[in-house]
Amino acid sequence: MPMKPPILSVEGISKHFGGIQALSHVSLEIHAGEVLAICGENGAGKSTLVKILMGIYQPDTGSVFSEGKEVKIRNPADGQALGIALVSQELSLAPDLSVADNIWLGSRRVPLFHRRAALRARAADTMAMLGFGGDFIDRPVASLSLAERQLVEIARNLCRDAKVLILDEPTAMLSDREIERTFAAIRRLRAQGTAIVYITHRLGEVFTICDRATVLRNGQVVGSARTSELSRERLVEMMIGRKLENVYPPSKREFGQPLLAVRDLRVPGVVEDIALTVRRGEIVGIAGQIGSGAAEVIRVLAGLVPDSAGRVELGGRPVPLGSRSRMLAAGVAFISEDRGAEGLFLKREVRENLVASRYGEFSRLGLVDWRALGEGAKRLASRVGIDFRRLLHKAEDLSGGNQQKIAFGRCVDPPKPGLVLMNEPTRGVDVGARSDIYAIMRGFCAQGFGLLMHSTDLEELLGMSDVVLTLYRGRLVGRYERDGVELQRVLADITHANRSA
Repeated sequence: MPMKPPILSVEGISKHFGGIQALSHVSLEIHAGEVLAICGENGAGKSTLVKILMGIYQPDTGSVFSEGKEVKIRNPADGQALGIALVSQELSLAPDLSVADNIWLGSRRVPLFHRRAALRARAADTMAMLGFGGDFIDRPVASLSLAERQLVEIARNLCRDAKVLILDEPTAMLSDREIERTFAAIRRLRAQGTAIVYITHRLGEVFTICDRATVLRNGQVVGSARTSELSRERLVEMMIGRKLENVYPPSKREFGQPLLAVRDLRVPGVVEDIALTVRRGEIVGIAGQIGSGAAEVIRVLAGLVPDSAGRVELGGRPVPLGSRSRMLAAGVAFISEDRGAEGLFLKREVRENLVASRYGEFSRLGLVDWRALGEGAKRLASRVGIDFRRLLHKAEDLSGGNQQKIAFGRCVDPPKPGLVLMNEPTRGVDVGARSDIYAIMRGFCAQGFGLLMHSTDLEELLGMSDVVLTLYRGRLVGRYERDGVELQRVLADITHANRSA
């Protein structure tokens, strides 16, 4: 019996933008009933390839085949007609409409004269296949969790007869429980013959949910193999072109005096009675699922939550909560998990972003001394490994890793080392750039900074923290020194496993 052709494949695809070769002779196959991971660092060509499959970009050379037949995907409508669907990190749902209405909103497959009952039944059957029953389709999208909204987006594409689902960082903002629910839905789709392309920076997920991995580096395919035949080390080596030793730099464990002391920290309905200490040269990590209050603790200490209360001391001096400007003046830097909204001025140049919090040093009588600003930006860039040639580029043109380095660059040269607060410090950052960022963090410790971080990536949290604090429903559950922390114990704490509710 002849083997079925791939449901979608590309051969010899190349694409360039000006002098940059984004893709070079890329070939790969996507089969029905499999989950294919496309791996690579930021800038490897993943996004360009996806946009070609979606009809957003046109390739310079090469061919695309659907079930063995060459096709032209001239625009997104052509991609949809072939059953190719993208579920991106930015969901496109109408929050005030019901699940059923969102599923069919804007669909070309709804006939002019149709029965609403038939559309509701199709939507209900699709959501049931994804694990939802009852009156779920009548709920407004605004009442759903992020994971549930993501699955509604998937259902919307399935109802439009999607054969190939492209999932772009589908778990970036999900809790562990929501990730499991998403994975369960993916497994059901795979069993029914849907082809799934999975793009993520979380390499553990590649081995958990994907059948095969294709790796891009510098716009070229450098290898493809079944995940059962790959090791994590080999996958990383393929992605960055070299072996990555010691992803997490060692802690010197030489801590100074307490820098931050927090007692009875509380936000109504969010966190209660939080106490913690951060010493100079130390990284304290807070583990907690989304909704646990862990991210909110960071934001409170950054001065971003007006209705917070508690006793906070920096270097032995009390600091009032609720004011970002006062915290900044006290030496508290904040690195947000949302670079676009809170971390960077994406439309401004890299040099301007690096000195954004210290413009006064480079201006006189309201006029900017651009030469002095450029020299200051170079000094900061050199401390965090940003190429000087990028200083005149807009921040939005840089990879996620380099954007995060800009955020760190603002912190590295204060009059006196202070406190650095971080929510998801490597969110959306590839494995090679993560290693650079971890080195920057340990470099901060060597200078006498204290670091307090929250991350939902437990491997990262345990790999970088000198002390791990665990939160559940706004309360501290446990505190573990680096030598005595175990992943299973942390997981049990933050999921409240084997404890009374």
